Parts: sequence; C-alpha cells; structure tokens
Amino acid sequence: MAQYIYGRNTVLSALNEGKVKFIYIANTFSFTPILNKIKVLNLNCKKVSKTELDLLTDGGNHQGVVAMLEQFKYYTLEEILKKIKDKQYPTLLILDGLKDPHNFGAILRNADAFGVDGIVIKKNGQVPLNSTVAKVSTGAIDFVPVAVVTNLSQTIKSLKSKGFWVISSDGNAKLDYRTIDYKMPIVLIVGSEGEGISRLLIENSDFVTKIPMVGHVNSLNASVATALYLAQIYNDRFPS
Repeated sequence: MAQYIYGRNTVLSALNEGKVKFIYIANTFSFTPILNKIKVLNLNCKKVSKTELDLLTDGGNHQGVVAMLEQFKYYTLEEILKKIKDKQYPTLLILDGLKDPHNFGAILRNADAFGVDGIVIKKNGQVPLNSTVAKVSTGAIDFVPVAVVTNLSQTIKSLKSKGFWVISSDGNAKLDYRTIDYKMPIVLIVGSEGEGISRLLIENSDFVTKIPMVGHVNSLNASVATALYLAQIYNDRFPS
C-alpha cells in the first residue's frame, strides 16, 4: 500500500534517502533543492493544483510538494540491537500507547537530536508511522529506526536480560529523573498522552521517575517530557 509524505524538509530527506517513488508538486512550486533532486534522480513527477495536493494530504501543510513511498519502513528489534551491540551506552525509547501523530513526529525529532538508537512501539493501540508523523519529524523519520512488537512487557524483560536498565516516566513517582546516573544501557519508557504508562510496565521498570514541576498544571505533553529526559541523559553522559 502506497504511503504519502509531504512538506519540503520531509520530502527532501526522503529523496536523499532514495525512498521516493513518485512526486507531486504544485504548479507554482519553486523550491530548488527538491527540483534539482527530481532531475538528478529522474523521478516521475506531476504538476498539480494546490487543491489536488490538499486532497492528497487531507488539508495538511504540504508546502507545495507531496511524495509517494511504497511504505514506511519498520525494523525488527533484533536489527536495532545488532547495530548497537558494540555501543557502550545504547539508548532505546519505548512508547506505550501514544495516540497523537504530532507527538510521535516530535519525539522522532527529539530522538534524532539526542542520539537515540531506536524506538519501540506496540502493534496495537499506538499511532503508526504515517504522513503526519513524517511531516512533524521534518526528516528524522529517515534516521531513527522504529520497531513494532506485540508485547511490550515481554520486550522489556528481554532487554533487561541483555543488560539494559529500564526507566519509566511517571508523574506519580517519587524519584527525581535528574538523580539517575545514565551511564548505562537504557530503555526509556514514555506513556500515552492521557493514560500514561501501563501498570505492568511500571512494575517491570528498574527506575520509576518524574519530572519535578512547580506550575499549576501537573503534566507535560509526551514529546516535551521525552525531550527533557533525553537531554538529561545526554548531558549526564557528555557533560560540558
């Protein structure tokens, strides 16, 4: 089944990775990097109206360009682990039931920015990779491998047996996330926007932590919380 992505940065990244099969551009499209890449790759390209692009993207902010891919690529967890087997402090991110594609796209950007080695999502009850996720990720979708598993609880047990330490983000925790020594192989779990992390995953975590806050709201959106954790992990491992 064909998948569509849109937006200049997203499409340009996919072009650079050789993932685009067909491309639609607005009649007035003039973004030179993409036009040049189309010529170099000799891609099939069709000029269409803005209205047609609006229909292809369901009204998304396409910036005059839509590309068709065969499908969004997923990896197996084994493929990700094989790639990082010699890394001293690998970092994996598990998303438990994330529903918002904008949060997922932003988390991919965070993961790319702070060197996350892979993201694991569950097969059901989770937003998949799609055009909105790709657009919000601004190309990070091409650099952060995503694996799909059927059972997150069994997955973290398996990762723990391989030497990973599991850290959960939970607003009701007592442990401050800044007190952890992150110089170890880490699996960070971030929960869904409304329900948080499932009880079974919390129970199987080595550290259940929270981000201390002093304002009037008691939670952060999933992508913001993820960014804070990943920045802390990076700073702890690579202090200035």
